[in-house]
Amino acid sequence: MADLFDKIYRDKGPLGKWSEVAEGYFVFPKLEGPISNRMKFRGQDVITWSINDYLGLANHPEVRKVDAEAAAQWGSAYPMGARMMSGHTDLHEKLQEELASFVSKEAAYLLNFGYQGMVSTIDALVSKKDVIVYDVDAHACIIDGVRLHLGQRFTYKHNDLESLEKNLQRAEKIAEQTGGGILVISEGVFGMRGEQGKLKEIVDLKEKYNFRFLVDDAHGFGTLGATGAGAGEEQGVQDGIDVYFATFAKSLASTGAFIAADKEIIDYLKYNLRSQMFAKSLQMQLVIGALKRLEMLRTMPELKEKLWENVNALQNGLKDSGFDIGTTESCVTPVYLQGSIPEAMALVNDLRENYGIFCSIVVYPVIPKGLILLRLIPTATHTLEDVEETLSAFSDIRERLENGTYRRLSAGVAAAMEK
Repeated sequence: MADLFDKIYRDKGPLGKWSEVAEGYFVFPKLEGPISNRMKFRGQDVITWSINDYLGLANHPEVRKVDAEAAAQWGSAYPMGARMMSGHTDLHEKLQEELASFVSKEAAYLLNFGYQGMVSTIDALVSKKDVIVYDVDAHACIIDGVRLHLGQRFTYKHNDLESLEKNLQRAEKIAEQTGGGILVISEGVFGMRGEQGKLKEIVDLKEKYNFRFLVDDAHGFGTLGATGAGAGEEQGVQDGIDVYFATFAKSLASTGAFIAADKEIIDYLKYNLRSQMFAKSLQMQLVIGALKRLEMLRTMPELKEKLWENVNALQNGLKDSGFDIGTTESCVTPVYLQGSIPEAMALVNDLRENYGIFCSIVVYPVIPKGLILLRLIPTATHTLEDVEETLSAFSDIRERLENGTYRRLSAGVAAAMEK
């Protein structure tokens, strides 16, 4: 019999194997200073393109004031206990009512965290008789929620309606045999590529197939739609989304999340979401802070306008300079380059140390081998000067990537990893 840890000693995984040369710099980096467009990395000022603070609320003076007052009044513990037992308050209910109204649903329910909330929502919505059909590029929280499902589940090719229909036909045959139903899951905005899910087209398929539709709109909430109510509003199909999910960790610059749906569905989920039934209630300071942030989202459209001014300047500038930014339809700005993992490390080191540009790097196994993805997240706090500096730096690093500079610099890293 093997030692449980033997496999860990032998193989740290496709990302873990790089830990000795990557940790603390390329992964688990430490950004310091107030959250803003410019922060410090290893003592150096950098333009920060890796913070999901879309509307610039994280360090907004009005938000800081409310957060501080709430912490002083309530501390960081109240209320102690799960919502069902002792952690329920009028302010939790008020926030739920305002969130439901904002996203045009009958009711909403607060979640302590987005990741665990999505996992638990999927688990509560389906039984082993039901079938799940979900986009193959879905976020890890969706994948983990689907893993809990004891029934059949199928992936469809990313944003591919023909593939979705084929899998819906398979799902219908199984559901007819089991007496179950079908749950389709998509994201409003896919956080890596920036593409919107084909929500309108999926909703239209309800005329042909009998299913319910769950949408994870973490990156769409606050950034898309006339009022900021998300990808469903942007595409004019919010009514066709049966269960709408969004997190506070992006546009609202906080912790927590919510689900919204018809009142009867929310009433069911309140009594069946294990991650909320058996976990401490969302702290009062976070609830009060979210109320303030939601108020600003509703009443200060200039925040979203400034965000999109920066998004358009960055994305149009990259495209005009010949960069491949894929088919993003959101604030998420991917830049695709060709190169190895060691080359990617050398490139990012150059960006940070010599140009003061900090953005996230994504490589295999998250994306195919041979690709480097630099992921930029514009926010309302960025300036057009930030954009111009970044565009200039990107032109330089592309030239060095293409002329082999990073290949030569990365030779030592590649050799070290072969040992």
